[in-house]
Amino acid sequence: MVYGQVLHQPQDCFINVNVGGFKQRMDQTVLKRFPQTRLGRLLCCSSKEAILELCDDFSPSDMEYYFDRSPSFFCYVLNFYLTGKIHLVDGLCVVSFFQEIEYWGIKERHLDFCCSNKFHELMELADNQHWDQMSDEMQLHSLGSSVEELSVLEDDAEMFEGTWCANVRRSVWIHLENPGFSTPAKVMAVASLSVVIISIVAMCVHSMPDFHQVDLDEKEIENPVLTFFENLCVLFFSAEFILRLVVAPSAKKFLSSPLNIIDLLSILPFYVTLVCDMMNEDDSTDLENVGKVAQILRLMRVFRIFKLARHSAGLRSLGATLRHSSREVGLLVLFLSVGISMFSALIYFVEKETEESELQTMPIGWWWATISMTTVGYGDTFPVTLAGKLIGTLCIICGLLIVALPITNIFNKFSKFYQKQRHLDLKRNKTEPSSACGQQVD
Repeated sequence: MVYGQVLHQPQDCFINVNVGGFKQRMDQTVLKRFPQTRLGRLLCCSSKEAILELCDDFSPSDMEYYFDRSPSFFCYVLNFYLTGKIHLVDGLCVVSFFQEIEYWGIKERHLDFCCSNKFHELMELADNQHWDQMSDEMQLHSLGSSVEELSVLEDDAEMFEGTWCANVRRSVWIHLENPGFSTPAKVMAVASLSVVIISIVAMCVHSMPDFHQVDLDEKEIENPVLTFFENLCVLFFSAEFILRLVVAPSAKKFLSSPLNIIDLLSILPFYVTLVCDMMNEDDSTDLENVGKVAQILRLMRVFRIFKLARHSAGLRSLGATLRHSSREVGLLVLFLSVGISMFSALIYFVEKETEESELQTMPIGWWWATISMTTVGYGDTFPVTLAGKLIGTLCIICGLLIVALPITNIFNKFSKFYQKQRHLDLKRNKTEPSSACGQQVD
């Protein structure tokens, strides 16, 4: 049987449609007015396979097409075929309405004027809510590591079972990891934080010329007082790191933690520099660059600043925000790059003929555009012509707008990370003492 011939039999110009049990006999001439709709496309089908691509089932004997859709909404579809216009359905979600008209092949342009504006307003509102929901889900997903932090700590405590000195190691581990566990834990946290601050201050003071000393040969040497504090801080950091490594339930998991990697990087340069200095004492020509290597390693002491993250929920939240805001940061860099490239070219062509102006090359134009768009404005280079000043004004205004665009999303992420981190800290402080009491009773 050729279905196209059956559909176009002259003695029968009607087709039978069954939508969710609602049966309707429809005139083919009416459907042909809208050939792009689903029912209109049925008239062009010449095989059962093509028909079943458009409907859920088909009865050749009764020439009846079955659709597993909402029969109540199909009444509006019938009205569309008769009037050429479709109206919003009261009580039906606008997203469901859009899905229904999309299924039946009805375009948005067929909405009547009384419903068109309302439809677009509701769709815009639904899109905004959808993006907000997607953003929240992405942030919740990115917060997964923070959300599971409490359970991870509980799992770590359970990992001590069956190991050597389990009770002692568990107690020391909890005191080191959770400052809110007890008064001794708070004292240890304050002591660790104080040593970090002393180390940072000593590093800053070491860079000041007033504290530099020289020997009899006018050769610069280390300040003994600063060296003492430096060695004392490193010894404290080393002892703390080794102690935490010894009592950790899993050494592999401990060494893979970002905060512990920062701790290792903050003390490792000291010992490598010490070895390099010992090797540099030999005036061997093969080791003439060891001193330069030691100076580079000394710069790595700046990693001690990041040790503050262990004692600050804000710093941990900042790190998590930057880690999960790569898309926003990428957009910010892209926008700035485009703006800098455009304004640097404009300012160069405007200022290059003026001898008083310092903006004589494109690289200098890049530097000027960078400090202008980021609203830094050192004042070392500036336009002198009227056209250059107008371009500078536009550059600053565009820089303000470009920088402000992604900052809102980054700030919202930071707020949620910070609130979640504070909640986890408070919850951990409440749960760990009770769990410790339970273990003592057992």
